[in-house]
Amino acid sequence: MTTSNYASERETDEGRVFTVTGGDWDTIVSGTDPINDERIVVNMGPQHPSTHGVLRLILELEGETVREARSVVGYLHTGIEKNLEYRNWVQGSTFVTRMDYLAPIFNETAYALAVEKLLGITDDITERATTIRVLMMELNRISSHLVWLATTGMELGAISIMLYGFREREYILDIFETITGLRMNHAYVRPGGVAQDVPDDAVVKIREFLKMMPKKLKEYEDLLSGQPIWTERTKNVAVLDVTGCVALGITGPVLRSAGLAWDLRKAMPYCGYETYEFDVPTHPDGDVWGRYQVRLAEIRESMKLVEQALDRLRPGPVMVADRKIAWPAQLAIGVDGMGNSLEHVAKIMGQSMESLIHHFKLVTEGFRVPPGQVYVAIEAPRGELGVHAVSDGGTRPYRVHYREPSFVNLQALPAMAEGGLIADVIAGGASLDPVMGGCDR
Repeated sequence: MTTSNYASERETDEGRVFTVTGGDWDTIVSGTDPINDERIVVNMGPQHPSTHGVLRLILELEGETVREARSVVGYLHTGIEKNLEYRNWVQGSTFVTRMDYLAPIFNETAYALAVEKLLGITDDITERATTIRVLMMELNRISSHLVWLATTGMELGAISIMLYGFREREYILDIFETITGLRMNHAYVRPGGVAQDVPDDAVVKIREFLKMMPKKLKEYEDLLSGQPIWTERTKNVAVLDVTGCVALGITGPVLRSAGLAWDLRKAMPYCGYETYEFDVPTHPDGDVWGRYQVRLAEIRESMKLVEQALDRLRPGPVMVADRKIAWPAQLAIGVDGMGNSLEHVAKIMGQSMESLIHHFKLVTEGFRVPPGQVYVAIEAPRGELGVHAVSDGGTRPYRVHYREPSFVNLQALPAMAEGGLIADVIAGGASLDPVMGGCDR
């Protein structure tokens, strides 16, 4: 055996095998003999759409069969977790929402729950704020699964479903814009509650969406489920059984598609999920087809949750009463459509020195969080999204680390791909639904 900093070469009964262990690509490929070696090493990605833009796969191929596969991540690294240490606790919401950019509400909610646990105010969050969080998360789960369906269909050649999936997602993004002012990266869920209330016209839009969506799901199934090419590309492809999932720490729809009904909304409830009626869909086969079936079923369950949340929306505040914690929430828009209302400005500038001092301190410094550390996990569209937050008693996080399901679930790709065809690498990778912004945060 000969070994270098970049690769190793070994003799087996099947011939010589070249194993990539890192290093510059030119150096790696120079160690192979493209004429005499039985196996070749190729890059797949980083490219759109098949490897989700910035995921690089290094494959050892024997013909069209994948013998070894490795995932190379980090091309989209943004340093969000480190940046959190240089902003106050509320400003952190603006950073974390950008990690998994298809599930921003989940990033924000997990972070807010962790900060609230450190503050000891979990039980003080208002009923309306908690209900709004559930409402927004389940709408976000639907929109995320629609993107998965659209992009996976495109990657496997079903171009039509790409158009349909994004069409319905646009409707949800319009709802988000009505409620938060933004289509993505909202910074809407904040420690203590939510940034602003849900307006009446948003409720109307959501009910229209709930009425329209079941027909659209039927269209998706009519388009794909009976299509022979779709079934050939998904059934018995990229199989990972429940033992493999548990060994690799896989969660979310991938785990449930292998038959294990593990969902943190049921197993470790938060935000009052234990008071809602919904099922946890599973599938026994652990293949791409099973993941497709589970995600469609989860869209239907999320619609049930959204409807229940709408029915629970009772009038009330959307932020905790403690003004030393609540972000300045008198955000009544002025007549010019910009900034705070003149009444609020007049009060803090001319009538109440205490209000002015409080407003200035919250905006510039933020509130202090007692020293300690917590771990909070929620069920995001891709699986367990956990936040480990550490405070040293100051106005900024000492450390925040996310247990991001896209990063963890990508461990399954070699187990799914090795021994299969190179074409099935795309189907298996897509079925994991990785979002590289979350993976590379």
